[in-house]
Amino acid sequence: MQRRLTNLRARLPHVLLLALASLLTSAGVASAATVPPQPDCQKGEFCVWGAESYGGAMHKFDLRTSNPEECIPLPQGFDGHSFVNRLSRDVTIYQSEECTTEGDFITYPGGGTYVPQGPFVIRALKIWD
Repeated sequence: MQRRLTNLRARLPHVLLLALASLLTSAGVASAATVPPQPDCQKGEFCVWGAESYGGAMHKFDLRTSNPEECIPLPQGFDGHSFVNRLSRDVTIYQSEECTTEGDFITYPGGGTYVPQGPFVIRALKIWD
């Protein structure tokens, strides 16, 4: 019995090292397989797509073309279903074209927020100062 325990103790570091290596490589493969492609939205832009998962037509907004704290309705006939906030500012998305709080609205932080499936149909937005 003593010899078996000594043998186990001698092999335990090798077994633990192999188990750790196995976990690390399998986690890397799993995460690499599930990473979606990055949508084409540059730093300093808020981008919204007409379909989920960044598909369909896209519209971009930035501080050159949009005034902070003003309601910005999306173009007529365009409904947003996914978006990316790469502005340095927070952006609130609205279900209403008039940025009213009667419908759904949520604020997303700037700097790199990726939302492949919006919580509701987006019809307007507001960039905060």
